[in-house]
Amino acid sequence: MNASTIINDDMTLEQKLEAIELAMKNAQEQANDEAKANGTTAAPIDPADLTMCEGCQ
Repeated sequence: MNASTIINDDMTLEQKLEAIELAMKNAQEQANDEAKANGTTAAPIDPADLTMCEGCQ
């Protein structure tokens, strides 16, 4: 993914952060779908998610 395709200099910081978050969410969903189709489990974008419970995050 090329960052210039989702953010530009005219965007506010909040808009840039939202665009990055949406891109990461879409990438995770795509990885989950591909893993599900292959009968495997996708790794989370943030590896720390594997070591912490949701309450700790």
